[in-house]
Amino acid sequence: MIQHTMIVSFDEPLPDADLDQYLGDIERAMRDTGTVESVEARRHLPVPGEEAVPALVATAIVQVAVADTGALAKAFAAPGIHEVIDRWQSRHPYKVAWANHEPLG
Repeated sequence: MIQHTMIVSFDEPLPDADLDQYLGDIERAMRDTGTVESVEARRHLPVPGEEAVPALVATAIVQVAVADTGALAKAFAAPGIHEVIDRWQSRHPYKVAWANHEPLG
């Protein structure tokens, strides 16, 4: 099994309702691909002083479990994923860092 962990950082702060909608949209789109075993999306929990660190600070974390790299490639090739990404990028630009890894813990 592979975990695909995405660190999503919106360029500007989002209203809570918009962030909730993004999290729901990305979870739904990933599930709809039919190639993921699980998907979870959560808000970043900020701590005082993190804005002083010169790094990509998350707005949200998305973690997707897939059987293998082929399933991951199929998930990101699905049209529904690109529709969600394109729609959100056009409304609220964001950056993403990710890591593919074995399950932690």
